[in-house]
Amino acid sequence: MKINSKQYYLWRAADHEGEVLESYVTKRRDRVAALIHSKKAMKRYGQPDFVVTDKLHSYAAAMKVIGNA
Repeated sequence: MKINSKQYYLWRAADHEGEVLESYVTKRRDRVAALIHSKKAMKRYGQPDFVVTDKLHSYAAAMKVIGNA
């Protein structure tokens, strides 16, 4: 998405019904951004049973750091 004509990325955490639980906007789409978003969501809602992603490699790298691979 674009904010003030600059590219940003929206990270969302959703529950099993599709309700958005957490949103996070970053300039980058890397392991650090995925790690921050995952930690923030897991701190508030607990560790998930399973994770559905868009096959971005930064998710897998972040899950390895967290220990949820």
